[in-house]
Amino acid sequence: MSKKTFTDTEVKQLSKNPYVRSVSTKAITYTDAFKRLFISENNKGKLPREIFEECGFDVTVIGIQRVHSSGKRWRAGYQENGVLGLQDTRSQSSGRPLKRELTLEEKYAKLEAQNALLKAENELLKKIRFAERGQNKR
Repeated sequence: MSKKTFTDTEVKQLSKNPYVRSVSTKAITYTDAFKRLFISENNKGKLPREIFEECGFDVTVIGIQRVHSSGKRWRAGYQENGVLGLQDTRSQSSGRPLKRELTLEEKYAKLEAQNALLKAENELLKKIRFAERGQNKR
């Protein structure tokens, strides 16, 4: 985490940006849409600083170190888990692993959810391949 803290004026300025979910004097939480946009633009060759500035962020307020570390964290998450790696999961779990044994119903529900996720991923990949084939024919 960055050592830089934000003033009340900077917090107000940052909170007006549509790509900011929340901001405090110590941290910024960006929207998932911004993270996806960042990855997309970064893959096209844009630098993290350019992307932040084009999206209305004042890099001198945020701090260049925070820009670089956010980009590094999002790229790693994207490479490991795809778009799901960009989502903020802090509110969904306490971070502690489950110590008790799952019941059969819980195991079944977990597998069903995993199966639905994989099906959705496959459908998305099919659409991307189909769109790419259309682009290649032109």
